[in-house]
Amino acid sequence: MNKGNALYSLILMLNVFACGGRNTSSNVEAPGEEKTAKDKILTAGANVMQSEAPLKQFSTYLDGFHFYNGNMKAQMEAHHYVSQLNEDIYQAIIFDGNGKDAKIMGIEYIVTARVFETLTTEEKRLWHSHGFEVSSGSLIAPGIPELAEHELMEKLISTYGKTIHTWHTDQERTLPVGAPMIMMGFTKQGQLHQRLLTDRDKRFGISTEKKKVNRQDIVMPNPDPDANAWEKGQVRQLVISSKPDSAMHKRH
Repeated sequence: MNKGNALYSLILMLNVFACGGRNTSSNVEAPGEEKTAKDKILTAGANVMQSEAPLKQFSTYLDGFHFYNGNMKAQMEAHHYVSQLNEDIYQAIIFDGNGKDAKIMGIEYIVTARVFETLTTEEKRLWHSHGFEVSSGSLIAPGIPELAEHELMEKLISTYGKTIHTWHTDQERTLPVGAPMIMMGFTKQGQLHQRLLTDRDKRFGISTEKKKVNRQDIVMPNPDPDANAWEKGQVRQLVISSKPDSAMHKRH
């Protein structure tokens, strides 16, 4: 078994047994009545009899931070559960916590630089780089050994993410109302609110600063100039429209 396959197997195993979760409660309390006995029985039956193949692939847990594209002051922690589709593409379900009460906030698609280079200029403006998130220590993989996390970050540092939040739990909304929002990642020191880092580190019993020092040997690539478009004032955001043709989408 080569080093890459051995590491992959190690991470999968550790994600099953690691204690890197259940320490962050959901930000909102959704309205509604308690599940009925019938609902609980149906859920239990479904767990036993129905296939959950797609969900079982989301085996890697990453914790980081996002802000609304065009509004850096609005920041939040994001708990990513990631599935690797192949060597170049990942997909993640994002929650506002890591306990059983966590709410789905949105999704993120992650691609390598090789794939990112194939995108159009306009498409690239919807994506953010992960270089600073990795090098700063703000992106972590809770619960796995430092060596395994370091190897994982070596790969993620050159990737790009396209993130959309559908439930803005940071605004204490009880329901996923409003337009979905395109999110961005941080690119420089001092952008992320220190209180978010301090609170996260305390809950997970880690030090972002120590992770930053530990990752100094990971080479941070220069991001594609068309990524992180907000830095150049080229903000792209989703809006609700009543125009009849607003749902038209170009066929590729």
